[in-house]
Amino acid sequence: MDLQHISLISFGYFDADLLRNIAEAVKKEFLLEVYLREGHMDLSEFYDPTRRQYNGVKLIRELEESFSSDSSKTIGLFNVDLFIPILTYIFDQAFLGGRTGIASSYRLSNERYGINSDSVIFHKRYEKEVIHELGHTFGLIHCHIPTCVMRSSTYVEDIDQKEAHLCPGCRSGYNKTLRQL
Repeated sequence: MDLQHISLISFGYFDADLLRNIAEAVKKEFLLEVYLREGHMDLSEFYDPTRRQYNGVKLIRELEESFSSDSSKTIGLFNVDLFIPILTYIFDQAFLGGRTGIASSYRLSNERYGINSDSVIFHKRYEKEVIHELGHTFGLIHCHIPTCVMRSSTYVEDIDQKEAHLCPGCRSGYNKTLRQL
């Protein structure tokens, strides 16, 4: 792979400040150029009416086939409720060591849990999850350090406990991977 940049592709409406904040956080963490662009696809083919959610496995495969390239790591940004067959829901997912990942903001807002709106918390959660999935595309696995962005998150409270940064061990793994690209 001749990695040159990271692409963040928004599918649906997102606040411009949110997208800029995510792009800046990603650039700061991975030290690569970040390009924001809009994407369009018919999401209805990924909708499972029985679950009333969108199939993350099918969605990431479509993103990989239609929007990814060998010159970038690509993350699709969505605002739909995602699932994979073995889990009730997911925030995001990526191909480990691959080119592509997806991240959804659907379950990241306080309002979803009956708590007062907080745009700062919402932005930080989404930044962390995008950085987390990009880490997976660079071959990083889940980390046991509680504050590392690569720590697994089952609930939003887990996301809140993490920083938006790689711990020293994960940083070392990222740097090693980057040298090999």
